[in-house]
Parts: sequence; structure tokens; C-alpha cells
Amino acid sequence: MATLLDSLLSAYPCEVHGETSGRVIGKVEYDSRKADGETLFFCLPGARADGHDYAPAAYEAGCRAFVVERILPLPEDAVQLLVKDAREALAYDSARFYGDPAKELTVIGVTGTKGKTTTALLISGILCACGVPCAYIGTNGVVIGGEHFETVNSTPESRELHRFFAMMRDRGFTHVAMEVSSQALDHARVKGIPFDTVIFTNLTEDHVSPTEHATFEEYRDAKRKLFRDYGAKHVIANADDPYTPYMTESVRERTVTYGIDTPADYTASSIERYRDETCLGVEFEMTAHGKKTHVRLRQPGRFSAYNGLAAIAAAECAGISPEDAARAAAKLSVRGRMEMVDAIPGITFVIDYAHNGVSLVSALTELRAYGPERLVCVFGCIGGRTYHRRRELAEAASSLADFTVVTSDNPDFEDPRDIIEDVMQYFDRSKLYVTIPDREEAVRFAVRTAKRGDIVLFAGKGHENYQIVRGEKVPFSEKTILLDEAAKALAPV
Repeated sequence: MATLLDSLLSAYPCEVHGETSGRVIGKVEYDSRKADGETLFFCLPGARADGHDYAPAAYEAGCRAFVVERILPLPEDAVQLLVKDAREALAYDSARFYGDPAKELTVIGVTGTKGKTTTALLISGILCACGVPCAYIGTNGVVIGGEHFETVNSTPESRELHRFFAMMRDRGFTHVAMEVSSQALDHARVKGIPFDTVIFTNLTEDHVSPTEHATFEEYRDAKRKLFRDYGAKHVIANADDPYTPYMTESVRERTVTYGIDTPADYTASSIERYRDETCLGVEFEMTAHGKKTHVRLRQPGRFSAYNGLAAIAAAECAGISPEDAARAAAKLSVRGRMEMVDAIPGITFVIDYAHNGVSLVSALTELRAYGPERLVCVFGCIGGRTYHRRRELAEAASSLADFTVVTSDNPDFEDPRDIIEDVMQYFDRSKLYVTIPDREEAVRFAVRTAKRGDIVLFAGKGHENYQIVRGEKVPFSEKTILLDEAAKALAPV
């Protein structure tokens, strides 16, 4: 893909310094290591580094076109496009470079502290099951039909977003459900995207740190931008969350609500847990437009009802009836988020991303409510950082599980045995446990030793398909290992 630099100049206001006529742009970049003679290089300011400092390296690599927030001392043959905000310019110029693909898609954005991943994946799954080709972008990467692409952020940088949008358009997809993070909203990654539907799940204190948001108010107001600044046709919000009035203040007249405890457009009542031979979840009566529909979800917990309501409401905005959406949702498992793995009759295997104390307590507490014969927990701790989590996870597992397998989880440059030794300082050794440093063997052991009536939680990896070992991502699929060992257990002797 290539275009003339002149064709990009009108995408975002800029002051041109240098000769642009005839210059061909073959790619848009903000990493100087990927720059070449056909690159339009964006000097993005960041918390840890400033892209302006890498412009000379890009120039040495052959780049002669730069988007800057201040004029740089580059040779005279370099074109510099002076802009107010390089990140905004990247968003608008990337859209133009890829042919404005988002304008040909129905874009559904989901934001909030919790529930973004599950809600967005449910929306995508429901629409696809009902004949509407819908892609997904979020924490679980990018899913376009049968293809999966890994991403660094829940909401990728704008250049990547529009590249994926172009792939979706070119492959015949009409819809995309995407997670929209507060960082993406603050850093202009989604600027200019014509959202059709936006969803607010909830808001709790999170992402307040020196590298994220300075205050909770800053975090809250970043989320609010999705509803205030993007002019979406449909706004869907959680009526039970106290921040919904603040979030939807400017769009209240066109806001559709969902909830359990508060009157709303979509409500859930008679919420009950269910468990069958290999799966557990929730079922409830949904009331929408004065009509009741039974909803059954393959995810446990009251919070799953909220996710289901939001997804069904979004599906209706896309033309799918609540009845059809509910039928589709009943068959869906969300990858890596309390994902039910049908492997051995009578045993429930669950893969979840719980990787800190709060999330593990929540997962184990919810699973305990289903009355397992034994609640088994397999977990590890990341190497090289987040040392406080080792205590949190150890205390959560030893207090709430009947049997624990302590193993590794992205050990990186630390020896897994040293991490486990650190974890065991905080583990209640009066409880039943085993330590197995190799995570594959830990998974196989948990499957081999599981008994009828058990619920086995594999915590931490979730959607990840790798282990980080000594700086390298080593392919690792917990689900594949689980199913392989289960097949061995079921094979005739």
C-alpha cells in the first residue's frame, strides 16, 4: 500500500516545512527501527521516551518525512509536518492512509473497569452466530474470523487499529466489537473512529499509577470521553453503576440501560446458578420491551448477567432480536475469561486470567458457590516484577481452595523454583498442595488427578498462548495441554 504524501495533508491540520510534491509514502511508523525511505515517521511524545529524539535515527534509515510537534534540526531534504498533537495526527493520517476503513464498518466500543473483554467477545460471538460477520479487538488480541493476532495493548495504537480495520473490510466483515481503554481515549488512539454503539460496563478504582492515570478522577474522565466526544448513535449503560449518570450526562436522551437492581430497559431477574456434566454458569429471566426471554450463559457469577445483558442490548442495536441473541449466547465460551473446557464428564475445568489476589479471590469464591467435591487451583506468579502479588495469590489459594498446584507463570529471567519458594513463604502449609515448577506438567497433573465432582481452576494464563522464559515468548497453550491429557485419561486401556 502506498500513497502520495500530499494526499495525507488534509487529514489533520499541519504546517508544512519542506517540499512534499511527489513524495511517496509506503508506510506509517512511530518506531525508528522500522523506518525506511518511504516512511512517514511520527514523533510521538511518551511517558518514558520522546519520539522526537529518534528522528535522527529514522533519517539515517532513509526516512525523509516527519510529523513533529516542534521543528527539529534535521537536514534540509527532510519534510517536517508541524502539528499540535502528533498522536491525534497519527490517528487521522493512519485512517486516511488505509482508506478510512472504519467508515465501512459498524464499530461497537466497550469501556469500563471490568467486563470489557467478556462483553466485547460475547457481542462478536452473538453477531457471528446470527450471520453478521463481526471481528473483535481487545485484551485477547484481534480476531478476524478464524485468524488471531496478538497485540500489546487492549486497544492497539491507532496505526494498528486502522490496519486491522482495513483487513476486516477487505475480508467482508461488516462489524467489529472492540475494547476501548482509558489509555486509548487519553492518547488519541481512537480519535476519528465513527463509533455506532458505545457501552459503559462499570467503574471502580483502578489504573491509577505514575504510568497510567494520576488520579481516579482523571481515569473516570478519560472513560467519559467515549460517550461525550464520539457522537455514537447508540449508547448502552449499566443502570446499577453509580457513575452512569455522570458518564452519559450529555447523551442521556438516547441512552439504553441494563441492570439487575435498578429499573432499566434490559433487566435480569431470577438469577440462578446451574451446573451440568462439564460446565457451570448462570441463567436468568431477561425482560426487554415488556417481553421475557430466558438467558443461559456459560460463565459463572452475577457479574456475568451484566455482561450478557449488555451484549444482548448491543446485538439488538445491530438488528439481532433478544431471543436470537440469547440462543446464540448460550453456546458461547469466552476465551480465557472463566472459560469452560468440556474435557471429562463429571469434572469442570475452568481457564481464567485471574493473576492478582483480588481476581483470584473473586474467581475461587464464585466457583466455591457451585458446591464442588473439591475446588482445585493451579496458579503461578510472574517473574521479575509484581512481588506483592505472590503474597496475595498464596493467601487467596491456600484459604479458598481445597487443593493447590503451585507452578510457574511467565517466569522470564527468574528460576521458577525460586518464585515458588517465595510464594510458599505466604502459603498456609497446613492445606493440601503440591509444587510443580513446569507448568505443562502441572496442568497434566491436575487433569490426571481430578475426580468426579471437582472444579479445577487454571488461573493466570487465561487467553495467553505463550510462556515468557528468559525474555522469549515460548508457545504454550494451556487449553491444548488440558484437552490432550483429558483424551489420554478417556482413552480405553
